[in-house]
Amino acid sequence: MDLDSYFTSELDEHVGVLAATREAVREPFVRLVTVCADAIRGGGKIAFCGNGGSAGDSQHLATELTVRYKADRAPIAAIALTTDTSALTAIGNDLGFDELFARQVRALCRAGDVVVGISTSGQSENVIRALLAARELGAVAAGLSGRDGGRMVGVADPLLVVPSLQTARIQEMHITLGQMLCGALELELGLV
Repeated sequence: MDLDSYFTSELDEHVGVLAATREAVREPFVRLVTVCADAIRGGGKIAFCGNGGSAGDSQHLATELTVRYKADRAPIAAIALTTDTSALTAIGNDLGFDELFARQVRALCRAGDVVVGISTSGQSENVIRALLAARELGAVAAGLSGRDGGRMVGVADPLLVVPSLQTARIQEMHITLGQMLCGALELELGLV
């Protein structure tokens, strides 16, 4: 294996996906920032959910908002629905894995909140159900996806679809977009 070629090809692929993402998600990104800022101004919160690496992104982004991103400032109300092991195991055991996030959305969210579902394929049933539960409550159902958006298309709005088939590249763009969301919210809310 030629590690130098591997190194170069991975970064080249990343740069290509970055350029495609820049064009594909500009408008839905602005709308995502707007709905999140409106939720916070209205006394609401942002709830994140996803599986695997997307669960990690959910935790990361909720922490950036509740603690800080770039500057010391007032906290921004956010929660990751991926962290309460008692809730996760009870819901999984008693109601099934597909209800993992929807049950928490129904318990913790209200009209005006934003639920951000993260799924690289757009096909994660438990994320789809969380977004549907959010809509039922009058919360904004938003999402980050990849490929063609999967089943999240028509369920999440705004939906930021990373135009790639590679899970790793989609995940890289999701955390980049998530970090940008945190920075934009600090600015939009006048906290920095």
